[in-house]
Amino acid sequence: MSDDVIKLVNYNAKWVDMFNVERNFLHLHISQYVVGSIEHVGSTAVKGMIAKPIIDIMVGVKSLHDAQGAINILSNNSYCYYPYKADVMHWFCKPSPEVRTHHLHLVPYLSTLWYERIAFRNILRNNPDVALQYADLKVDLANRHIDDREAYTQKKWPFIKSMLSRFQS
Repeated sequence: MSDDVIKLVNYNAKWVDMFNVERNFLHLHISQYVVGSIEHVGSTAVKGMIAKPIIDIMVGVKSLHDAQGAINILSNNSYCYYPYKADVMHWFCKPSPEVRTHHLHLVPYLSTLWYERIAFRNILRNNPDVALQYADLKVDLANRHIDDREAYTQKKWPFIKSMLSRFQS
């Protein structure tokens, strides 16, 4: 995976359209593997949120094993597969690891990861004060870990975990 500089940008209303186009593309190509829904997750799914300009998409699948066939289909249709966190998801980027416009996560439907991502997205959408705290954290982490995507991502987890605990209690 690429370790390009982390660049955060202001919210762009076009991100919703980009997600909808991609959701239609995914329905066309891998509908036989979709269980549940195709969700826009991550910061680009939260109106007003500062974000890396990469659309995060989560597709519910029956299991990682049952979704193996989707890897070849997606790899032959503009997605790059990478075995990142392969124990919980099939992960892809588009159009290339160096230039990313989309991240695609095939995740077992109703798994812990599924619930956490949906719950956190909804917490941010419904709680402007939490969204502002998260945005501030992201800016701070992007400045401190500008060329280390993995550290940037890992350092957000304590905040996410605390908000999931706070709002799911």
